[in-house]
Amino acid sequence: MILRALAALLTLALAAHPQSVDVLVERLDKLERDNNALRQEIERLRAELGALKQQSAMQQETQQITAQRVEEQAQTKVEAAGKFPLRVRGMALVNFYKNGAHANGADTPTTASRTRGRATSAVTFRQTVLGLEFRGPQTVFGAKVSGSIFGDFYEGNTETTQYPNARLRTAEVVFDWKSRSLLFGQEKALVGLRDPTSLSYSGVSPMTAAGNLWRWQPQIRFEQRLALASATRLTAQAALLQTNEDSAGIPGALSIERRRPALEGRLELAHDFDTERRLEIAPSFHASTSHIGPFSLPSRVYAVDWFANPVRLLEFSGIVYTGENLHHFGAFRQGYVVTPTSARTVHTRGGWAQVSVPFHPRVSLNLIAGTMDDRNRDLAATMIASNRNAAANLLFRIAPNILVALEAMQIRTNYLNGGIVKNPRYDLSIAYQF
Repeated sequence: MILRALAALLTLALAAHPQSVDVLVERLDKLERDNNALRQEIERLRAELGALKQQSAMQQETQQITAQRVEEQAQTKVEAAGKFPLRVRGMALVNFYKNGAHANGADTPTTASRTRGRATSAVTFRQTVLGLEFRGPQTVFGAKVSGSIFGDFYEGNTETTQYPNARLRTAEVVFDWKSRSLLFGQEKALVGLRDPTSLSYSGVSPMTAAGNLWRWQPQIRFEQRLALASATRLTAQAALLQTNEDSAGIPGALSIERRRPALEGRLELAHDFDTERRLEIAPSFHASTSHIGPFSLPSRVYAVDWFANPVRLLEFSGIVYTGENLHHFGAFRQGYVVTPTSARTVHTRGGWAQVSVPFHPRVSLNLIAGTMDDRNRDLAATMIASNRNAAANLLFRIAPNILVALEAMQIRTNYLNGGIVKNPRYDLSIAYQF
């Protein structure tokens, strides 16, 4: 009954004030619109919150991956600390060449043969060089340890088999301190450290038997480096070598001691004029003794080598020497004359020089000349009095690792009782360095 009374009163009130109904409806509509706007805002905020959660999860995953990689790198460094990382190095080399009629069948002749034969043309890969280099991450007695070993397939001046045999060229283990180093290995002698620039001759060094004392020999070498000024350096080197004595020309009744100790020394003075110009000059010596039957024959070399580029586009390098009994340096195999009752050494002098013109970082011209001149009165009648080589090559670096070279050479060999014999050689070389 009370509810009926209230409803009746409300009906009377609304009937008495019709404008109040309109206001109430308007307020209800506004409230509904506000609710809809609030709902949309809540949905937008929920979407943004979901995106933030997803981004946070991705960042957390990235951090985990980064941490894992850092841990893997740290583990790799720890593992590498006990190893010697190896790196494959070398040069794949192909030579297309043409030799004159006095090459005596050799691929890379070093003298002109006395007997005329036939000119030859061929292609060879056997001067390709393969090797390994390693550098230790740890030190031994404070020295960094590094080393290398290189070989090729060059079994001799003439290719005698279908599948050339592998050959050791150089090998070394080096202990390097801040100002000194100690080397154990097989390397060039101190009296012949420099080489002319050529891709035509790799199995033997360019200017072999014409002034280049190139042969690789087992040795122990010590080096001390001194800084005399900011741009001037002095390098002192001493080495104990094992020579390889040649038995050619020795009477069968006499024996030869095939391995002999030798002492060498070299003192290099170097000065940098600026970042592009420098001068290096170094005197050196070699001393050993050959034992043949009852005879002891001295082997001595006194040499000076150099490098200089007085201007940016011009370089000079080379060596001159004098001495006796040099057969174990890759020179003439006539370091001495031995009979059953007497023996004498052959005195000689020689050297090589090179002028290089680097027209461009990718193009250079090299002009090379070398000579070896034995003293005639020391020689037997059939021996070579002198040998002179001259060569010119143009070197192109067509890609960072690819070289192409054109070379022309002439060999002039003077026989003591046969006069001068000439032999030309032409070569196209393509090399891939790695």
